[in-house]
Amino acid sequence: MTMTGQKTRPPGLVAIDREMARQQADAIASYEGGGEMAAKAAASLQKTGKLMLLGMGGSHAVNRAVEPLYRALGIDAIAAPLSEQLGQPLSLEGRTIFVTSQSGESAEVVRWFNETGGSDETFGLTLEGNSFLAKAAPSLVGAGGTELAFAATRSLTVTFALHLAVLAALGEDPAAALAVLKAPQDVNIAAALAALATVETVVTSGRRLQGVAEALALGLTELSRRPCFSLEGGQLRHGPTEMLGPNIGVVLFRGRDKTAGLVTAMIVSAVETGASTVVFDASGEEPVAGAVTLRFEPATGLAAIFAMLPVAQRLMIAFAEARVDNAGTPVRSTKITRSE
Repeated sequence: MTMTGQKTRPPGLVAIDREMARQQADAIASYEGGGEMAAKAAASLQKTGKLMLLGMGGSHAVNRAVEPLYRALGIDAIAAPLSEQLGQPLSLEGRTIFVTSQSGESAEVVRWFNETGGSDETFGLTLEGNSFLAKAAPSLVGAGGTELAFAATRSLTVTFALHLAVLAALGEDPAAALAVLKAPQDVNIAAALAALATVETVVTSGRRLQGVAEALALGLTELSRRPCFSLEGGQLRHGPTEMLGPNIGVVLFRGRDKTAGLVTAMIVSAVETGASTVVFDASGEEPVAGAVTLRFEPATGLAAIFAMLPVAQRLMIAFAEARVDNAGTPVRSTKITRSE
């Protein structure tokens, strides 16, 4: 008997499903295979004490997420869009430089190396060992090859694993993060999806986990074609709270760190406006009444990121699928951005 009335999953989302299904395994392989180059990158960081993280799109979101992790180890780390560095460059003298591009072929990456030549302390992070980036600089290369699906999922997780290898070489204990990769937490997103069902747009925000918030906002925008965006918690407080109300979704990220109290205060404020508020929560603190809270085991740093990220990815995909017939198939852009 032929079934009728069932919605066929769009090909673009099927492609994303394939990427996500192997992202934890590829991340573990990337960590285990990245030791030698990670040690070289860590040695550079120990020599310079300064780090510039350069990338575009999802790569920049990863850079924003790991920026505080390097700072916590005493590294003077700054993350900047590579396009901004090309136009209004910060001095790179005496800095270790991490250039990240999952394809290794982004237009800005090619132009930056052509114009600057890089430096002896420049390293690449990529998923493609034969890419321009991997040939231009010593590179940590993630497992599994280039991500093909539109909207970054596996590439983010794998790149975080490459950073885990560097952080471990600097002395950080990787056990908690690896444990999450080996046993992902299954968190139901139904209540969060229902809370966001009628909103016109979504703003994401965090404090120490701001980079994850930025990655989610990017994915929501790419897949749903809605103007979703992200503001660091303090920046959201300074004025943009004026936009909050019942037609706005707010997604906040709270980890087990000293910024958790500030995120809690923002949750309370968002709920008071009537905004549909969703919280990714690994703080171990009590939920705030009126918000939909997705609970994770208490964690910080990359352990919190590895726990929250795949759940946030499922939420962004479901949010988009409910709004766009061909979600996951770009109509105005391409997977690899080769023009500026």
